[in-house]
Amino acid sequence: MIRLLFLVGLLVVMLASPAAAHDVKAGADLRIAQTIAGAELTLVIKATTRVPGPLRVEVIGFPSAPTLDLRLRSVTDGRVVTGAVAPGRPAQLRVEETGPHELTVGAGGESAVIPFRVLVDRGSGWEFLIYGGLFVAGLLLVGGLLTGAFNRRGRSAFVVTAVASVGLAVAALIVILDPWLPARSPDGAEPRPTDTMIGRPYVQRVVTTVPAAPAAGQEFVARVELFDGSTGRPVDDLTIHHEAMAHLVVTSEDGRYFRHVHPLRTAPGRLEVRLRADRPGRYLTYVELERTDSGGQLLTGSFTVTGSPTLSPDPAIQDTAAGTVTVMPAAPQAGRAATVEVATSGTPRPWLGMAGHLIVRGADGEFLGHVHEMGTPGNRLRFTFSFPAPGRYLAWAQYATDRGITTVPFTVEVPR
Repeated sequence: MIRLLFLVGLLVVMLASPAAAHDVKAGADLRIAQTIAGAELTLVIKATTRVPGPLRVEVIGFPSAPTLDLRLRSVTDGRVVTGAVAPGRPAQLRVEETGPHELTVGAGGESAVIPFRVLVDRGSGWEFLIYGGLFVAGLLLVGGLLTGAFNRRGRSAFVVTAVASVGLAVAALIVILDPWLPARSPDGAEPRPTDTMIGRPYVQRVVTTVPAAPAAGQEFVARVELFDGSTGRPVDDLTIHHEAMAHLVVTSEDGRYFRHVHPLRTAPGRLEVRLRADRPGRYLTYVELERTDSGGQLLTGSFTVTGSPTLSPDPAIQDTAAGTVTVMPAAPQAGRAATVEVATSGTPRPWLGMAGHLIVRGADGEFLGHVHEMGTPGNRLRFTFSFPAPGRYLAWAQYATDRGITTVPFTVEVPR
């Protein structure tokens, strides 16, 4: 009996599937940050419980969001439904099947096409063992009692009761080990390759602007094109990474200009976002993304803004510096953990899945770090970060309140 239970437990552990941290699971909402029409917002595609059935789409603005036109298309059969969503006014679309879909989002002359999969949970697949074991155990226990009542020697009753105990033990073991059991793929999940090769090549990038030489004070499009390093073909298999398909950080060389935005997917392998810079010079770009089965990456690039400085930058994209920053120790040592505490103006609300973000750039632009606040109570944020080498670092702490996204710039000197 003990050997049997040990063997069952060993097989369960050996067959268990490894968890994937960034896989979108059935029964979970899909949250995607977008910078569109001058607004920072998060689109929420609610979990689907049945198909055919409703698909609810919501939008959260920081602090507000425009009305978004929606167009949902099934990749499988091309069926299209449309709607509109705004803060406080969710959209109710209808899906007829699971599997790959595309949600086109439009506002202010901009549009993004978001690929995703409609998933419906099929259960763990182990229910038949649980309920089957309980049913057999109950049936045999009753049979054992009846057999014992009419059989003096009781050997048959012992055998029947023993088998019933095994069924009950197996059912109990499955219930206990259920979190570690290999889960069945939900309906609509992407087929996984059956060969032994795991992982995909890292992404290569080309960073350009439209127009090619944007002028200070004028709106332009920053474009990031992604390519497979082994085939040269567009990369269109990004997974959601910290509630966005990609995070784009743009800074001027001196750090006086800073933007943390979430570009739109405008074509396979192409991300775009509208920006405006108030001064000429060289600007550095950093793209954080994650390719399916490939892991996270940081891609870098640059572009140049021409013309003369403007005195009236676009107010829609100006961040408000607010907050008191304390670095402990005041003179951090390279390679050792330091604490950065930010006193906030207002209570932070979740943004990109976290209470706050800290982005650190080396003065020469060769290094970029990005860490998260994990939920310090009260009106403050606390980050832990190790500066990799002596030198001067430019840093920006960011958090969201009901008034919008607040960016707190500061510098840190790490002595030699």
